[in-house]
Amino acid sequence: MVEPQAHHSGADRASGVFMVAWPLTEAIHSPTIPSMAFNLKKVLKALLFSSSQPLSTKEIQEAFERFHRQPAAPVAPEGSAPAAAPADAADAPAEAPDSPDLYEDVPVLVTATQIREAMDEIAAELAAADDGLALVDGAAGYRIATHPRFARWIRILREEPPPVKLSQSSIETLAVVAYRQPVTRSEIESVRGVSADAGLAKLLERDLISVVGRAELPGRPIQYGTTDHFLEFVGVKSLDELPASDVLSSRQIDEWLRGGQAGHTPNDADMGLDELALGAPSEAPAPAPENAAP
Repeated sequence: MVEPQAHHSGADRASGVFMVAWPLTEAIHSPTIPSMAFNLKKVLKALLFSSSQPLSTKEIQEAFERFHRQPAAPVAPEGSAPAAAPADAADAPAEAPDSPDLYEDVPVLVTATQIREAMDEIAAELAAADDGLALVDGAAGYRIATHPRFARWIRILREEPPPVKLSQSSIETLAVVAYRQPVTRSEIESVRGVSADAGLAKLLERDLISVVGRAELPGRPIQYGTTDHFLEFVGVKSLDELPASDVLSSRQIDEWLRGGQAGHTPNDADMGLDELALGAPSEAPAPAPENAAP
């Protein structure tokens, strides 16, 4: 330990007062200065692991509001003995020791930007650790899940068969539903030109589409729309993030439906797949005969 250095002056010696100068490195470590601030990332990790459902930004913000509505734990004065526990203390929930980085200086409001930035850091840490976990930012919120590389082990544990890929017919039906919803079976068949029963049944079984209502048409046909599972399936948060499509836009499909009702089946030209779009050479106009009349 570094010995203190005493500095004496003539006046100090006369009065019996002297000053002791401690090194600066000894003075900066004060127990009254908090060693760390509130750690939002640690709290979010705990919330994610403890939740069986995706956590939305609103649910996280509501948790912080409830934290501040709870009564604060009483703090015993320094040097005093701890208060005696009440008789029914055995029935009270046991609380873990307070940690300054978890329960002190907790903000009343955590903004969506702060939550998103902290989640991005958590996702980067999980990806760098490569421990088989990943942060999924889905339509319903954030959740921690196993990495797709471990899917085979998860299926073995659960004794589940491998997933069955969607057929081309089901994919086409799903695309029409996604871009045209709410849509009826007859409207899908008018666009595709074939029966949609098998495709709709498979999509309903996979929870990619669901019944969303009935159309105001004779017979009140059932209308179909996509589900939240569909958004996770294609990796988007909302339907607005789907790629723009001139071929499957509502205007194009409405034109095809009107044509289908008139007995016209959509062809390649109607779908934007004409010869020019496919790169086929266009025919040059035939030259007029030399003796042709003007």
